[in-house]
Amino acid sequence: MPLDPYRRVLSFPAMRQALILGILVRIPIFAGGVLLTLHVVQTLHRDYGAAGLVTAAATVCIAVSGPWRGKLLDTRGLRRVVLPSLIVTAICWSVAPFVDYLPLLVLAALAGLFVVPTFSIIRQAVMAAVPDSDRRTALSLDAVAVEVSFMVGPLLGVWAATIWPTAWVLFTVEMFGVVAGIGLWLVNPVMHADPADPADPADPADPADPADPADPADPADHGDRGSAADADSDGPLPRSAWFRPQFLAMCAAAAASTIVLSGCDIAFVAALREFDAVSLIGPVLALWGLGSVIGGLGYGLLRRSISAFQLLGGLSLATLPLALAPSVWPLAALGFVAGLLCAPTITATVDQLSRVVPDAARGEAIGWHGSAMTAGSALGAPVAGLAIDQWGWGGGFVSVSLAGLAVALAGAGATEGYRRSRRRAAARPVPVGDPVTE
Repeated sequence: MPLDPYRRVLSFPAMRQALILGILVRIPIFAGGVLLTLHVVQTLHRDYGAAGLVTAAATVCIAVSGPWRGKLLDTRGLRRVVLPSLIVTAICWSVAPFVDYLPLLVLAALAGLFVVPTFSIIRQAVMAAVPDSDRRTALSLDAVAVEVSFMVGPLLGVWAATIWPTAWVLFTVEMFGVVAGIGLWLVNPVMHADPADPADPADPADPADPADPADPADPADHGDRGSAADADSDGPLPRSAWFRPQFLAMCAAAAASTIVLSGCDIAFVAALREFDAVSLIGPVLALWGLGSVIGGLGYGLLRRSISAFQLLGGLSLATLPLALAPSVWPLAALGFVAGLLCAPTITATVDQLSRVVPDAARGEAIGWHGSAMTAGSALGAPVAGLAIDQWGWGGGFVSVSLAGLAVALAGAGATEGYRRSRRRAAARPVPVGDPVTE
């Protein structure tokens, strides 16, 4: 049956638990970002530039904290990392909604620095819950859960802000996030697979791993994991064991994908304002998100992985035609088509990154990946905004598409060069008397 991979993945209780926790902890994150902007503009009577500065300060702090807190997850465990985050964020967001602009700016930045590393925790829990051969399917489900949270969170937050004061709505949403974090702390999901677990990748009941580590042409090549794992068995794993070109390439692909996506957010709004259809922003963005959900589910059913750079190139090319949309509904239809590649691209970067990083360093690695995505999101909006100011709303779609395409071509070229060098090294004869042969 076509849906058998999802039935198999969802048969693991730990996977179901991770998905539910992921949705609960992410909804307040996505709702809080929108509410923070509304609070600054509507309640504090500041302009959008001031609102953007608060968001940017929190975003930068979240990006800075990603690798740091990810490394702490690897070395100290979930509970010792999450508890201080819960205390700091609870204090900050108990005060921030009720103070003036400058204290809000400082408190939002401090809360961002100590944010619960939700994405790192949930993605590690998802990967640990299933066999290695089902990892891409599991990550695709997680990507769909992210899209659901992205659609539900802002919708509920904005609806509540139209009924109650934004200060109390912001406080309630952030406290809900703290409660969800407490739930995460209590559950304490497993983030590293037990080699003796029945969900071991070597389980003969599972299909062949779609990203064969023995295949040097695979973009998710595992070639460096053996030495890294050996290093881990002897003591603390040095960052140099995995912080290598393959890892950095996946971070670059992740950053470029969010440049495209965050730039499209701005361009969609600009286009619908030009079409005098501001009231349709929600439905158009929902269709874009629906495309991402369908694409993510489809990608999880594939038997082999696709290079993250190929998917990034496809996403960038599919986004370009949006600049030519003559009216609202053609724009929505083109957005749906482009959305089909959103979740698969993000999923591929996480999946392929996890295959070039040892399990002992996965928390820090996913922290770096999250920081790359955050940096891309922070960069994409101003890139698209400058292009819109110069060339109209269509320039927003074109600018971020070209940026994503440039990274995709560069990454694909570098990957091909790496594969060729490995083939030449494998084919090179070993000289007589070489220590390897003796």
